[in-house]
Amino acid sequence: MAVSSLLKLSVPLGSSLGDGSEGLLMPKLQYRFRVSFENFGITKPTTELTKQVMDITRPNVTFENMEIPVYNSKVYLAGKHTWNPITVNLREDVNGNVQRLVGEQLQRQFDFMNQSSAASGIDYKFVTRIEILDGGNGAFVPNVLETWEVYGCYLTEVNYNSLNYATSEPVTVTMTVQYDNAIQTPGNSGVGADVGRTIGTATTG
Repeated sequence: MAVSSLLKLSVPLGSSLGDGSEGLLMPKLQYRFRVSFENFGITKPTTELTKQVMDITRPNVTFENMEIPVYNSKVYLAGKHTWNPITVNLREDVNGNVQRLVGEQLQRQFDFMNQSSAASGIDYKFVTRIEILDGGNGAFVPNVLETWEVYGCYLTEVNYNSLNYATSEPVTVTMTVQYDNAIQTPGNSGVGADVGRTIGTATTG
């Protein structure tokens, strides 16, 4: 088969959409990623968490629906947004590093021994960084293709999950993380990019 035929393994664009002979672009792969935590727990560094991440959900945003009744119809606008929680699954290690860090973070939010809570959010909030990599390793330093920087994080739920004689699976901890804001970097690549602001007076813009 001629190599040139591989350029046809894509969706035909047609002349109105540009050159249709570029072929299929390499996709980002779900299993090439790295997660790091900044200001999480007390013990530093927190790289033990990074090494034990099994999977993580990326940020998910929802806009409230604003309904404006008019003469014979209705108009809809985007209301306030909500960043939905992300979930992180971690493998437990035999040295207890994962549960120690998770426990320290929980204790920062609320001291279960003394029944004392943190004075303010800055006392316990952390940053989560989710990076998609290109597959490099060792002598070939991986390139970061995309980064989600998630700010104002705290744990809303920690599930230490179950033990089971009938399985050959590792012990896991599941963390549910709520946050205030999420930005994609580089700065021109998505959420957080400067696209300007249009100001209009009509309801429909």
